[in-house]
Amino acid sequence: MNSIESLELSLDDFDPARRAAALDALIGAAERGEVALPAQGRAHNLHSHTFFSFNGYGYSPSGFAWRARRAGLFAAGIVDFDVLDGVDEFLAAAGRLGLRACAGIETRVFIPEFDGREINSPGEPGIAYHMGVGFGSSRAAQPEMLDGFKASAQERNRGVVERVNAFLDPVRVDYVRDVLPLTPKGNATERHLCAAYDFAAQRAIPEADARAAFWSGKLGRPAGEIERLFASPPDFQALIRAKTMKQGGPGYVPARSDAFPLLVDVNRFTLACGAIPTIAWLDGCSAGEAALDELFAVHHAAGSAALNIIPERNWNIADPGQRRTKVANLHAVVEAARKNHFPVIVGTEMNAHGQRFVDDFDAPELAPFLDDFEKGAYIVHGHTRLLAAGLGYTSVWAARHFAGPAEKNEFYAEAGRRIAPGAAPLQKGEDPAPGEVLAGLA
Repeated sequence: MNSIESLELSLDDFDPARRAAALDALIGAAERGEVALPAQGRAHNLHSHTFFSFNGYGYSPSGFAWRARRAGLFAAGIVDFDVLDGVDEFLAAAGRLGLRACAGIETRVFIPEFDGREINSPGEPGIAYHMGVGFGSSRAAQPEMLDGFKASAQERNRGVVERVNAFLDPVRVDYVRDVLPLTPKGNATERHLCAAYDFAAQRAIPEADARAAFWSGKLGRPAGEIERLFASPPDFQALIRAKTMKQGGPGYVPARSDAFPLLVDVNRFTLACGAIPTIAWLDGCSAGEAALDELFAVHHAAGSAALNIIPERNWNIADPGQRRTKVANLHAVVEAARKNHFPVIVGTEMNAHGQRFVDDFDAPELAPFLDDFEKGAYIVHGHTRLLAAGLGYTSVWAARHFAGPAEKNEFYAEAGRRIAPGAAPLQKGEDPAPGEVLAGLA
């Protein structure tokens, strides 16, 4: 392993001081020409989870920012489940690396208008994954609500552990001792639980053949297949999750509407932080997502103003029939976003091993939308950089100065093009006109 590779590993250390030192050293190496940073094209990823929730490769906020710049991305963004812990670190790292950037949060909400219809959380009618995009700080305007997101998720995890411990006995995990140390600030996910069970079984049953036999009996797969999966821990841990924690598994905890915050309340929190409430789109195959006009109307009434898409889920499908259906749904939802003037924000999640680092924007299925995706990246970057001056996308200033969302989108897209990553924060004048703001950015 050379020194650059060693520094890149240190970027993902749980110790923030080691991450900071590694980033300093890597930027210095790039400035000396020891590391090539390629020209930036149109590719971007505005939806990567980090190790503050779960990243399939263990990337920290700084680690993702560095790798995004090394890959030639022009913009990057993070979103973690239920926390804002990585926002400050990521925005600072992206600015130093010359990346346009945004940061957000993802959680699950209850939407009463869709009670009885599945939306984007499989098997859970009325429950939806939902996002806020364009936070400017790790500090929340309503910290008690942010604490509630995390506490609710951790309570659900503890319920899963209780059930799975009973099913896998004598292989058991202690949530505090075995699970929480796998994540930097105690925001464990189901994927952390699966890793903890994998490690616990290795401790309890050291012999690979005996351990494979144990898992075969619990997971219902041939022992030989399971022993081969031991060579790929992420794939094996995904099997544990599928068989023990998802719907039909012994650890599955059915969603209850009263266990999740209301969409309107999460949007109120997001707006209080100056960020943009954002629809999270899956693939259009559920009853809720098939009702596009109603879905957008409900979200618009609740304050949502942007759309997030994971393109990979909508075109890179092996089955030709499913592929045609999902590509048609992708066309429909982008057209709905255009009609409603919702900026479109895209990325690849990275919350499971094997997911690609950046979308294939040259794929024929995605090429027609690249202008929409790129504009969304400029809008959210422009918003993020203007937020500290009180000029963000959802600000009182914006409501006062723009006649409608189309005009607002053009302003923030142009601001995003003009504001260089890492530029000094804009100093707000006395209620400047949008033209004056743009003139000051030229």
